Amino acid sequence: MAPALLPGDRLIVTRWSMVLGRPPDVGDIVAVRDPRLPERVLIKRVTSIDPTLGTFEVMGDARNASADSRQFGPVHRSGILGKAVYRYAPATRSGPGPWPGEYHSA
Repeated sequence: MAPALLPGDRLIVTRWSMVLGRPPDVGDIVAVRDPRLPERVLIKRVTSIDPTLGTFEVMGDARNASADSRQFGPVHRSGILGKAVYRYAPATRSGPGPWPGEYHSA
């Protein structure tokens, strides 16, 4: 399967606390602060959640070319900016999520 998102895709991201009153779930695509460079935002898929610690494991759909939790570890919930809910560009690929991709549950 191909990655769900491609370079140049533009997304609408809602604050995670605003999404149905719950945090993102496994399989959701989220915007996270890069723990190594906090000014950088990454788009990743949630692969596991530790509710006790409030942390999320995130991975990119293009696993071979992705900087994700395998490199920087779990992301605390405060590092999650929101959940991707709609792709608005390019117009030929626009529409609401969820977007299946090269995701496999652990």
